[in-house]
Amino acid sequence: MNAIKITAIAFIIAGGLGLAYGGFNYTKASQQANLGPLELTVTDRQWVGIPVWAGLAAIALGALLLAVPRKG
Repeated sequence: MNAIKITAIAFIIAGGLGLAYGGFNYTKASQQANLGPLELTVTDRQWVGIPVWAGLAAIALGALLLAVPRKG
């Protein structure tokens, strides 16, 4: 399997996951306070939404990469 086919399959899988889940969460430490021996850290959960058009575009690009013949 060559690199283009692997990339195409990765685009199709990523597009499908983007459509299925609609986004992903991540956490980050936003504030930190040191008061002597006491440390306070606040973590924020951030949501990153993936638009439907981006998922569909990734699937279409992957399908196009698989369908178009290569000269070689």
